[in-house]
Amino acid sequence: MSESAISLSNIPRISPMFRFQWEEAQTCHVLLYPEGMVKLSGSAGEILQLVNGKSTVGEIIAALKEKFPGAPLDNDVLNFLEAAYGHGWLRSVDD
Repeated sequence: MSESAISLSNIPRISPMFRFQWEEAQTCHVLLYPEGMVKLSGSAGEILQLVNGKSTVGEIIAALKEKFPGAPLDNDVLNFLEAAYGHGWLRSVDD
């Protein structure tokens, strides 16, 4: 993995500007914000469902590995979380 902005001990939370929810009309999870909505892929929704402001990145990955045994998802989850931080969707609890 390249030099990462996050580590397994980071505790992510949804940024206060966004609300994560299932959107029945879109049949997917979304992030709502004052100017619009971000439609999320199924895998992004699975990851963000576990972002609760209490679980570490390592715990989120472990929970996903339990739900999807055998899937090589470590790098994909870290890459998604880094992108989500970059978009401002997530913050660390201590931010």
